[in-house]
Amino acid sequence: MPDGKYVKLTALTLGVAVLNIALFSPGMIGIRIGQHPLSSAVGVTVLCGSVLALAYGSYTLLFAPRAAAGAVKQIRTQEELVEAWSRYKRVRALSGYVDTGLGQWERFRKKKDALLDALKQRFDLAGLSYRKFAAVILEAEKLFELNFKSMLGRLQTFDEKEFESVTAKRGPALPQGLLQERANVYNEYLSFTESSLAANEELLLKLDKLLLELSRLDSLELSDIENMPGMRELDTLIRQTPHYRK
Repeated sequence: MPDGKYVKLTALTLGVAVLNIALFSPGMIGIRIGQHPLSSAVGVTVLCGSVLALAYGSYTLLFAPRAAAGAVKQIRTQEELVEAWSRYKRVRALSGYVDTGLGQWERFRKKKDALLDALKQRFDLAGLSYRKFAAVILEAEKLFELNFKSMLGRLQTFDEKEFESVTAKRGPALPQGLLQERANVYNEYLSFTESSLAANEELLLKLDKLLLELSRLDSLELSDIENMPGMRELDTLIRQTPHYRK
């Protein structure tokens, strides 16, 4: 379970506990079961509601089914995107790809922070030089995020049991040509994911080059920034990637 779900489950448990303490503590509201009919009814209702809230909350956080493929468009934050990706670590055929992708996401976050920190140390935040660098970095972030959403759409339609039946040594008694076509479909899933992860790796490499070039220079004019190899390569990659849309 992703860390965000642990936090939510802990918050739910603490909230229910605090509510019950406040309602049943003698020094506070002091509801007593068995003392008065109304007090007993309220107390029993609160206890039953607490149990139901914990049961429903635990089920929703721990065992709720995965979102449908259309839910990719509903993802609004990077945290939601990472959480959606993390669900597929439980799929054996995809776990290696998911681990690689999540590792790339963390590396991108660190490189982005390092680049922005380096820019803040060298340029005026209101100057054209800073804005030129920052704009390219933010465009790279958009590309990275859209690439992850594109891969997530494939992950959400991946049928693990179907894949296992296709790759099983003793498959169903079907014509060989049909079995091969089924295998080709799932090989395409994996090939797409591999190529997308490779594209992410290329983007990370170009960010490394840009950071290295930036660290070598003490001062830059705007024209120098536009002609830096790292900036040109990164800008070209962003504009040529088919998944990228402004």
